[in-house]
Amino acid sequence: MDKTNGKQPQRLVKVSAEQLRKRVLESPPGAQIGSLRSLAAELGVGIVTVQQAARVLEHEGLLMVRRGPGGGYYGVRPDAAALERALGAWLSLHGSHNHEAMEMVTLLEGELNAAASHCTNENLLVELRELVARIDFCATSAQRIAFERDLHNLLFRMTERPVIELLSRVTLRHYSQKPMPPLFPTDADVEIWRAGRRRILLAVLQHDESLARFEADRHRNETLRRLREVVARGDGA
Repeated sequence: MDKTNGKQPQRLVKVSAEQLRKRVLESPPGAQIGSLRSLAAELGVGIVTVQQAARVLEHEGLLMVRRGPGGGYYGVRPDAAALERALGAWLSLHGSHNHEAMEMVTLLEGELNAAASHCTNENLLVELRELVARIDFCATSAQRIAFERDLHNLLFRMTERPVIELLSRVTLRHYSQKPMPPLFPTDADVEIWRAGRRRILLAVLQHDESLARFEADRHRNETLRRLREVVARGDGA
């Protein structure tokens, strides 16, 4: 039976949620982790505590409740796209602007490039070389946006850094939803973008982490400088 004095119920819910979370993550997706009554008995708590703990995991996208014959609690995995949408909505709600989003994207990208310099998967390195060859053909803003998208997707595969990937996808989505003039509008500007991108990726291909960080930071500073100028002119927010 649940204890009800002081903060005991809240603590029991927290501990029960942790135990349920551990069971879900140790089980295959879609596996049943128990019924309401069986879990209450196994965890040594009341039915109400299990229900409250289960609601916590439902909000986390880790649990699904099935009712009727064969019902019970089933473990699931959170949907990455739903997490992206939720975090993107939170950023919009709190008034996050383009400069903040770009600061985060370029900061995370520096970590991705540094980590990618340790990649030894030859198939992925071949894809990266092919991307480097595309740089000279990125003449329009649309082509450069497509290049950046393909580059980020490749870096995610080269590094397998799920937290950085999630944060990058959220901030990129947030940035792309707000209209902005191009940061590299003229032919001369595009050459600066090309040179920066090429230096970063060649450092990655050389497996030089320090140089990849240095070049990514240099490109980041140039990009943020241009964004500040756009904001100062009143062309973007």
